[in-house]
Amino acid sequence: MFPVADLNRTRRPAIMVKYLVAANVLVFLYELTLSEPQLRELFYAYGFVPKLFWQAPLERAYTLLTSMFLHGGLAHILGNMWFLWVFGDNVEDRLGSGRFLLFYLLGGVAAALAQGLVDPGSTQPMVGASGAISAVLGAYYKLFPGAPVLTMVLLVFYPVFFYLPAWFYLGYWAFLQFIEALMGIPGIAFWAHLGGFLYGVFAVRWFLPTGPRWVRW
Repeated sequence: MFPVADLNRTRRPAIMVKYLVAANVLVFLYELTLSEPQLRELFYAYGFVPKLFWQAPLERAYTLLTSMFLHGGLAHILGNMWFLWVFGDNVEDRLGSGRFLLFYLLGGVAAALAQGLVDPGSTQPMVGASGAISAVLGAYYKLFPGAPVLTMVLLVFYPVFFYLPAWFYLGYWAFLQFIEALMGIPGIAFWAHLGGFLYGVFAVRWFLPTGPRWVRW
């Protein structure tokens, strides 16, 4: 199931979401100029590598941030940026741009640490904004559970569109991440997705400008 759009108006433009999308796209355009060896070197230098991080946490702390602006391919960045675009504007609208940026970055850090704790011996660099975006999804789940999400599924290559409440769509998404994490599917940091999502659900209340209270659709 792919989210096409949500029916959830904002009071002001999502400036920070646009800045984050632009920053990720610019970094990806830079990646396209690199050869395969150079790209691999970039990922190991600035991606989050659990084993290297735990060996020298202070020296590698910067990778908790830099890793979320790197992407492993066109489909990777397009998928991440689309989810950020669909769900990020309302969360930014509710938190404010400054709080949203801090929430987003800390969500990426929490997601990377979750993956690092589950698989501390991994030598594969983790790259991508999906952990931070998972935090945004968790915040959206908590703040706007009843918001209608226009969803698309392909049935024998024929697109079918329907609306689902955000709590169902995002809950289903989180459940899939859990199942796939248990299955040990390689190449995707599912535990980072779950860590970011749970951070978003439970931490967003502390970023609300009016204090820790819940907002219902």
